Amino acid sequence: MLKLPRTIEWRDGVVRLINQKELPENLVYIETTDWRRLARAIKDMEIRGAPAIGVAAAFSMALFAWHFNGDSLESFLKELAYVAEEVKRTRPTAVNLFWAVERVLSRAKSTTSIEEARRIVIEEALKIQKEDEEANRRIGEIGADLIEDGDTIITVCNAGSLATSYWGTATAPMYVAKERGKNFRVIALETRPYLQGARLTAWELAQAGIDVYVATDNSIGILAMKEKINLAIVGADRITKTGWVANKLGTYLLALVSRVHNIPFYVAAPTSSFDLKSVGPNDFEIERRDPSEVLYIKGYRIAPEEVTAIYYAFDLTPPQLVTGIITEKGLIYPPFEKSIPRLLA
Repeated sequence: MLKLPRTIEWRDGVVRLINQKELPENLVYIETTDWRRLARAIKDMEIRGAPAIGVAAAFSMALFAWHFNGDSLESFLKELAYVAEEVKRTRPTAVNLFWAVERVLSRAKSTTSIEEARRIVIEEALKIQKEDEEANRRIGEIGADLIEDGDTIITVCNAGSLATSYWGTATAPMYVAKERGKNFRVIALETRPYLQGARLTAWELAQAGIDVYVATDNSIGILAMKEKINLAIVGADRITKTGWVANKLGTYLLALVSRVHNIPFYVAAPTSSFDLKSVGPNDFEIERRDPSEVLYIKGYRIAPEEVTAIYYAFDLTPPQLVTGIITEKGLIYPPFEKSIPRLLA
């Protein structure tokens, strides 16, 4: 079985996570006992990827519970609710974050003593991490059947082990296919401006011994024409009830090009990334980040001083461009307005 770095871990009141802003030059870990520091890591993208920030959000609440010094259940629940709201303000688009926070909060509200409340919050956070790892492994086992020996696969951003508690979503089928002895290559689109594809996906696939190539985001068209791509697999930060996919910027373009060139376009996501409260693309917020993240690369300004930038961190892929969705419960296909509610029933 492949051995991958652990993105985030709980160690008896301490959370240890990889600082993904330091990769690939340095493998640096952050260790903290402070829920505020972990929340800042989510906001500043030291940890990113929908499932991973869901786990980090749950661990933020677990850190609060572990280090809470009061003896009043009422006070604990009041402060936990404050922590929950602060964590939810860190990133607005990935539904896993809100799902994890509400799940932990709901369990805490069902308790009858301070001791039980603290224990339940920590147990639920650890359960969320365990379920995510198991779901991702199952996604890998299901999705690996789509990969044939000799295939070329294209992906965008990092929906890998670094974006989850383990295995990844879009990369999980690749890791399982590798375990099964299949030979294939992966094209990782660089994913400006944070370069999650070039820095993170390429790094972890190379660590696993998978043949990986980095390509510029704007080369999608010529790649589809010249590189005999067999399959596109991407992750998702949120999937609506009708199959709209919110994912890292560049996903929509890859889906469009895939449709023109008859490349099967699959989304890999755990059921925790589905949002049955949202129907269409206007039902939730698409995060816009600081223009400086586009205007500067490692502190060096690449645009004139007198201009600013527009930076949507995610785009939206319409359901008609999605071939299928790989989940831990199985593969689903259009019409998604029927298959998604049936999957989650």
